[in-house]
Amino acid sequence: MKEKLKQILARREKRRIADPEQIPAAILVPIYEKNGQHHILFIKRTEWVEKHKGEISFPGGTYEAQDKTLLNTALRESAEEISLNPDDVEILGELADVSSVKTNYAITPFLAVIPWPYELKVDGHETEEIIEAPIATLMNIGRSRQELRGRETVTVYQYDYQGRVIWGATARILAEFLDIFAQAMQP
Repeated sequence: MKEKLKQILARREKRRIADPEQIPAAILVPIYEKNGQHHILFIKRTEWVEKHKGEISFPGGTYEAQDKTLLNTALRESAEEISLNPDDVEILGELADVSSVKTNYAITPFLAVIPWPYELKVDGHETEEIIEAPIATLMNIGRSRQELRGRETVTVYQYDYQGRVIWGATARILAEFLDIFAQAMQP
């Protein structure tokens, strides 16, 4: 599966956001195999963070100059938020950049495989909970609708998983990943 995902990502033309008005950020989309099923990992943000309070997201955050690259941002933030050691992460490629409408972030998502089992810990400041979701389940529960925003029609995604709502930029990133994953599952 890893090799198929890498190949699909390498062939895709990545959509980049080059708007200097947007704040650069990066996240990891961590996947792993557990009990014969592929899973994806999300976090629930605490109520103490400045932005995205209580939301379901992927580990990651805002670019800082010492990071030097957006990949380093995603790895640093994942280490801080859930104690994921960067040396244990295998990057498969990048998904399309996504804008966060509420907070003006230009988010670069990195698809990564992590080992399992793995001892992850929430930091308690930014991250309240780690959420493991079987990818097959997420493929069956997503909803989308068309909305008119100004002069543009956009697709809005939402996933309701075990009483948690995945929406916004996280849902858009998840939708792209699930499309790629479905392609990788085909013979």
